[in-house]
Amino acid sequence: MSGWLGRFLGGVPKGFTGTLEREEAVAASAPVRDGGHLVATSLGLWVPTDDGPRRIGWHLVSKASWASGVFVITEADEVERAGDAVVLADRAPRRYVVEQPGKLPQAVHRRVTGSIRTRHRRELPDGGAWFVQRKVPGRDGTVLQVRPDPGTDVALVRDIAQEVAQRMGEGLADA
Repeated sequence: MSGWLGRFLGGVPKGFTGTLEREEAVAASAPVRDGGHLVATSLGLWVPTDDGPRRIGWHLVSKASWASGVFVITEADEVERAGDAVVLADRAPRRYVVEQPGKLPQAVHRRVTGSIRTRHRRELPDGGAWFVQRKVPGRDGTVLQVRPDPGTDVALVRDIAQEVAQRMGEGLADA
């Protein structure tokens, strides 16, 4: 389902104040104990904040786990570009207590894993980095994201990411 029909049939939760895009369809939602809702859509995961709901694009959800009635979401920030690649840094994980999750855990898992096209771990001096090729919701193609471990030389990671992105553009390599 998509557009207004998807929102109508898929169910925007009562009281949700976020503004969905015209093509954005709701897959699942659940109320959060402290107020607001977690809403999984075709474009991302809406999370409650003090300023109202905010959507995190699926390509920026680094990790999502569900256990014992608690969702733990780790969001990434795009901190710099490395050619056609993007270097990411994870924010602190946020916890959301959800007493009636319904289909939300499955919808989030499906969307996060579905955004990943390839992934590769590269060990480097003082750590390593994940190179992940992901689909960006609402756009054609993929983006190469690089997430260095804490303590890893970011300049080295940036140089490798630029080279990998260039080779991918030439059709010579995967991440």
